[in-house]
Amino acid sequence: MTPKYDVLVAGEINPDLILTGDVEPAFGQVEKLVDSAVLAVGSSSAIFSCGAARLGLRTAFIGKCGDDLFGHYMLDEMQKRGVDTGNVIVLPGQDTGMCVILNRVVDRAIMTYLGLIPALRAEEVSDELLKQARHLHVASYFLQTALQPGLPDLFKRTHLLGLTTSLDTNYDPSEAWVGFDELLGVTDIFLPNEAEACSLTGVGTPDAAATRLSERVKILAVKLGAQGALGVAGGKKVRVASIPVEVVDSVGAGDSFDAGFIYGHLQGWPLERTLRAAAICGALSTRAAGGIAAQAELGEVLPYLDR
Repeated sequence: MTPKYDVLVAGEINPDLILTGDVEPAFGQVEKLVDSAVLAVGSSSAIFSCGAARLGLRTAFIGKCGDDLFGHYMLDEMQKRGVDTGNVIVLPGQDTGMCVILNRVVDRAIMTYLGLIPALRAEEVSDELLKQARHLHVASYFLQTALQPGLPDLFKRTHLLGLTTSLDTNYDPSEAWVGFDELLGVTDIFLPNEAEACSLTGVGTPDAAATRLSERVKILAVKLGAQGALGVAGGKKVRVASIPVEVVDSVGAGDSFDAGFIYGHLQGWPLERTLRAAAICGALSTRAAGGIAAQAELGEVLPYLDR
């Protein structure tokens, strides 16, 4: 039987409040004016889900949120974009997480209220749900603290049921970068950015980091921002360029990159084409404020891909 979903995402749920302009805080009861304020779909996992659905992948989500304003906003926005949220666990009386992003276009600072962001447990992702999908994606590893202990076993369970797995750790707030030996060994596709890859391996360049990480995972894609991306699979290393865009907001670009990469993987594309599609998706997503407003449809990606 054909699975109901292409991708199942086990992740965190929170909106982003994105402030752009002169966003350097000034204490002492100083009031500053910013250029714009946008409430947008946040969380690496949710942004990835919307990007995957936008490309045409049948996408389902499991996570936890509160029965509150932010939770309802997130579920409504994800559903509008074709993400199946029927497996989300809504908990009355508890708080949906929230991120405030201070955006300077080329860089940003993030302040996070966790709420239920860390609450999903691996055992809550049932075999029955996994059997309905082709691929399992996990992001924001360091924020999903309740998921961490059982994640290696969840990935093993996922493989036994015939699915592939992908992981985007995002940044480690503790900067300890520990606990990956077993997990990377059961990860099919690892999707760090340059800083994360270098921090995980303790080396200074993305090429050196990619060489080390590729010994531990089957497929590696390192995001290099405006410089494109670096991928390794089967001993073959590939580097691709990005495409020129007028950047409005880089929030969520890495998650859109991930969506493009998983799309290519599920189509059976070779590494270079998959990596190029991912870099194009990441770049195009920066054309508007917020992580999902400018995410690309497949019809926008293919003209760049086929040049």
